[in-house]
Amino acid sequence: MVLIEDTIGEFLEKMVKKNPEQDFMVYPDRNLRFSYKKFDERVNMLAKGLISIGISKGDHVGIWAKNVPDWLTFMFATAKIGAVLVTVNTAYKSHELAYVLEQSDMKALAIIDGFRDVDYVQTVYELVPELKTHSRGHLKSRDFPYLKSVIYVGPEKHRGMYNTNELMLLGKHTENHELNKIKKSINCEDVVNMQYTSGTTGFPKGVMLTHKNVLNNGFYIGERQKFSEIDRLCLPVPLFHCFGIVLGVLAILTHGATMVMVEQFDPLLVMAAVQKEKCTALYGVPTMFIAEFSHPMFEMFDFSSLRTGIMAGSPCPIEAMKKVISDMHCHEITIAYGLTEASPVFIQTSVDDSVEKRVNTVGTPLPHIEVKIVDPETGETLGPNQTGEVCCRGYNVMKGYYKMPEMTKQAIDKDGWLHSGDLAVCDEDGYYSIVGRIKDMIIRGGENIYPREIEEFIHSMEGVKDVQVVGIPDEKYGEIVGAFVILEDESDLTEADIRDYALTRIARYKVPKHVFIVDEFPLTASGKVQKFKLRDLAVEILEKRDKKEEII
Repeated sequence: MVLIEDTIGEFLEKMVKKNPEQDFMVYPDRNLRFSYKKFDERVNMLAKGLISIGISKGDHVGIWAKNVPDWLTFMFATAKIGAVLVTVNTAYKSHELAYVLEQSDMKALAIIDGFRDVDYVQTVYELVPELKTHSRGHLKSRDFPYLKSVIYVGPEKHRGMYNTNELMLLGKHTENHELNKIKKSINCEDVVNMQYTSGTTGFPKGVMLTHKNVLNNGFYIGERQKFSEIDRLCLPVPLFHCFGIVLGVLAILTHGATMVMVEQFDPLLVMAAVQKEKCTALYGVPTMFIAEFSHPMFEMFDFSSLRTGIMAGSPCPIEAMKKVISDMHCHEITIAYGLTEASPVFIQTSVDDSVEKRVNTVGTPLPHIEVKIVDPETGETLGPNQTGEVCCRGYNVMKGYYKMPEMTKQAIDKDGWLHSGDLAVCDEDGYYSIVGRIKDMIIRGGENIYPREIEEFIHSMEGVKDVQVVGIPDEKYGEIVGAFVILEDESDLTEADIRDYALTRIARYKVPKHVFIVDEFPLTASGKVQKFKLRDLAVEILEKRDKKEEII
């Protein structure tokens, strides 16, 4: 099958012509429904509204929001006008938002009121105080010179910000010719989305993904699940990740199917959505599926409509997979493996694979993508049953990291192979299994966390001499964050002080669950810190603590 050469906007319009009244997006908890046609009309209004406030082709537009209905309107509206949607993690706090605002050269930012313990409106006012004194669309920020507009997603008014109702009204009174002109100038090789990933080194990097990258990836992900127009996917994973917008939204769009949305993960809301809308597919990271089938009210819900779905984001426990197959009727559940830089999936199991292959492997390469395993030291290609680094090459490889050419060269070699940093093995049948990581990345319940970012953050605390961050095995999340800290001689910082400092400044999922104050780190002969020994030490300390608490 040939690759899709359409832009995301063009593909949406083709689907509107094909089946205009088909449900595209449903929010069962508020009985909100958009057909393909109604959704496209709303997208066009917002696209024209964005043009009228000065957003043009190539501009970067951020979105910092839960899975609210207009999240997807922004995604498709920016795609239609050739702007780049920069997705911002909902768990971010001021420290991380400031980094993304600056690094991405963001021209506009769309926000909701907040999420959990973070007030987004207040955070933006603190970072950009000029919002309260400058007229809308003409912001001059000292710290973020590219930023010109902030948009509130909703009807409420906030000083210095547009809201979506106003943009829709502006769009309604704007002629179509400007939008049509821009649409003709957009190419499937243009960047459409930028996602921030911790990657393999240092601070988060903006992964530039094109229309061609993500549309084709979405299509083949849907093919592995045998999606068609009759499928209804319950999507409780966040849209700011590739899991949400590529595996979810674009797999559905490319098959003319329906999305059943959950604004924020809650096992009860997910189970109710599956039953009410008779969903045929369900997505989630392992912890989500475990929360569902372990829920005390699980037996009250009807899952008989379910057929397939994807469990991904972190290693999938075999027992959890078996329970999803047997107790949740997902007899054709699949596992997908990839990374943001690969758009993101390049290996996936299929509904036709045996249960054994779907439980014990991550599947085979998707069409049009080459995959190989190489020796991490020599780069030599390895054969079946030999462990090495898994690499891929094809339409799915990112355009690069934004403003980071050297980092891009480290990730993609001169022959176009993207190096994953993960260790894998391929059996004689061509099925891959992920066995470990070369890099120090921590994966906590599907969230990628790079230790160096947290180490540099904790280093900024007065009284901290040195810090090493490691992943500690955890039954619920797969891994959690642990920090080993050496204090300055005169410092009286406690473990609680370090956690409290982090809780108010960085995303909760990055905050070390355990802090250990130590005098020294285990080192190699050449002076390199042995992180695996710190990981073992953390496990040992926590086991001793647990035993002590049991005795008490």
